[in-house]
Amino acid sequence: MHWAKTRQRVKYDLALSGILNLPLGELDFDRKDLELHGDNGYGFRPLVEALAKHRQVAPESVLTVAGGTSMANHLAMATLLEHGDEVLVEEPTYDPLLAVAEYLGAKIKRFPRRFEDGFKIDIDALEKQITKRTRLIVLTNLHNPSSALISDATLRKIGELARSVGARVLADEVYLEAMFEGSPAPALSLGHEFVVTSSLTKGYGLSGLRCGWILAEPELAEKIRRLDDIFAASAPNVMERLSVAAISQLPKIAARAKSILETNRKTLQTFFGSRDDVESVPAQFGTTSFPRLPHVDVEKLYALLIEKYETAVVPGRFFESSQHIRIGMCCDPIDFGEGIQRLGKALDDLR
Repeated sequence: MHWAKTRQRVKYDLALSGILNLPLGELDFDRKDLELHGDNGYGFRPLVEALAKHRQVAPESVLTVAGGTSMANHLAMATLLEHGDEVLVEEPTYDPLLAVAEYLGAKIKRFPRRFEDGFKIDIDALEKQITKRTRLIVLTNLHNPSSALISDATLRKIGELARSVGARVLADEVYLEAMFEGSPAPALSLGHEFVVTSSLTKGYGLSGLRCGWILAEPELAEKIRRLDDIFAASAPNVMERLSVAAISQLPKIAARAKSILETNRKTLQTFFGSRDDVESVPAQFGTTSFPRLPHVDVEKLYALLIEKYETAVVPGRFFESSQHIRIGMCCDPIDFGEGIQRLGKALDDLR
């Protein structure tokens, strides 16, 4: 996260994992409805109800989180884990998920999501890792960094394994929002052992709202709300009201995002098909791809892209995969196409 906040800004940014920010002028709202203050101690009620409708869950299962998915993950894990508890985390994964587990003093074990398997979860490998001491299984769906989708059948099996030892499953579903109308129901619909985190950030270009949420069975949701009392008095009222406005316009906002992603995904797939030095798992959904560059010094490639080509990708070391890069399909399609051409030129320079 420190790298993401402090990295050098470039003209052709293929490191973005969230859709190009939506200009405020494209969000319809009435200034008369935007009050600085309001009754939102445990979430602005219209926002809670809008999110419940959006994800088709009961309002009492919705906890709004002002810090986006990152804070949602922290709150969920802090509620579910005690110091020394065993937690199983997918590999590779998004580094802050590991960092939070370490911060909470959990005993971390890993289960693989291999490139060779299309980043699918190996249920047998997961089952070998789970024990009676396991309190939490952590996964991302869509997978960060590859955008691989976990099937409902696989999620059900994971839920059964968790239930058998009295554990929970934390499913970070922020990238699932980028499937738009094809998005499956949240994992919570498969059983009360699931806890879901997400936000409006990645799929819609609404990162400035910091509108995150947790979905959990009502008793657990209330427990998380009370834990949040020590972290936040209440969310900014204006941001919650703007989030309600945004959710009411998601079809229009999603259409913009979908157009960007579909155009850029075609460009990326054409690029992959033209290279013999890049190995990829097709990214059917989501905002990112995680190709492998088996014979390339990724750190040299990253530096060359920045210094010579004004282009950025995310080095795979941030996802425990030093021979990979993460490419975000989120910027303006013209800029994306130019950035991909520049990535190709940089790869040619290193041959």
